[in-house]
Amino acid sequence: MQASILQSFQQQVSELLLRHRSFLDVSSKFQETNGRINRAVTKSVTECGCMEISANCQPFTGDTPLAEMKDQVSTHLSGSLCDHCLEVVIEEMGKNLFYLTALCNHLDISLDEVVEKESNKLSTLGVFNLR
Repeated sequence: MQASILQSFQQQVSELLLRHRSFLDVSSKFQETNGRINRAVTKSVTECGCMEISANCQPFTGDTPLAEMKDQVSTHLSGSLCDHCLEVVIEEMGKNLFYLTALCNHLDISLDEVVEKESNKLSTLGVFNLR
């Protein structure tokens, strides 16, 4: 059977992780990359201007049917990432995925299994999984 792209990626990470081999290093680098993603998106608003954020209270009311709520709430984002900002965000997300995968390797967890279990949970719970 052919290995999935996640299995192949997990094997690559296992072979290439040298410098930050300690679990503590990997864990802190994973947290750092989360912050770098947030910073890259923030800079797309504050420095580049390709995105805007306009936030207000979400209109959750008891009388709105669950099926209609998704259409009434907002992401608070307008615009779209320009090519440069998109490239930076994707690069930071890639680093984040690398360290998440390294955590999986340290804990002997299959990334495929993580994605599959989460997908199954979402499929089973549907809208009752509201996050």
